Amino acid sequence: MRQALQFLTIIPIPAPAGAPGRAGWAFAFVGVLLGLAAAALWPLKLGPLVIVIGLAVVTGGLHEDGLADVCDAVRAYRSREKMLAILKDSRIGAHGALALIGSFVFRWQALVLLQGDAWYRLPAAYGISRAAMVLLAGSAPAVGEGLGRAFGESLPRWVFVFGLLQVLLLAGMAGWLAGIWLVSANVIVLLLLRRWFIARLGGVTGDCLGAACQISEAVSLAVLAWV
Repeated sequence: MRQALQFLTIIPIPAPAGAPGRAGWAFAFVGVLLGLAAAALWPLKLGPLVIVIGLAVVTGGLHEDGLADVCDAVRAYRSREKMLAILKDSRIGAHGALALIGSFVFRWQALVLLQGDAWYRLPAAYGISRAAMVLLAGSAPAVGEGLGRAFGESLPRWVFVFGLLQVLLLAGMAGWLAGIWLVSANVIVLLLLRRWFIARLGGVTGDCLGAACQISEAVSLAVLAWV
């Protein structure tokens, strides 16, 4: 758990060294903790806006960076080598900036329109989005170099299966109807992302996992705002 908190947040928690993939079992639990913090802030007048900004700060913008890099890099007309090179570049281009703006506004408005009990629904949304990284890493080959590859290659099979169970349990927290929509929407999104990343890159990188987390979070919040 401490390793997962260290991996996914900027909270200064000492954790034992080890293969990053072995901490994947706790990713959903970290998401639940973030969701509980969000639920405490949600009733405030500017609660939804504070949540989006605050979680970006607490997570060090890790997933936002992945989304921006993927939107800058992965294009139909580029070679695989060119896209992987751009993913390594820390600079943000126009497409990445637009993606970040769209993601912030979309999640903010979804939180404004959130229906139901936030104490159950927000932990579900944030927990599922963190589990989405585990499911994508466990079902697609790793490419490139860096932490994303180390995570995917060290992810035990049981952690992937545990991630599936976590998604089902968290979806159930939101209610049976919302839970069905949460699972269905996230399965579709992850399958499409997996197919796209494999077709364009040959697999997934750390940025791909971060982008998947952001997209899953946005989709989950949209479902909970609608159902």
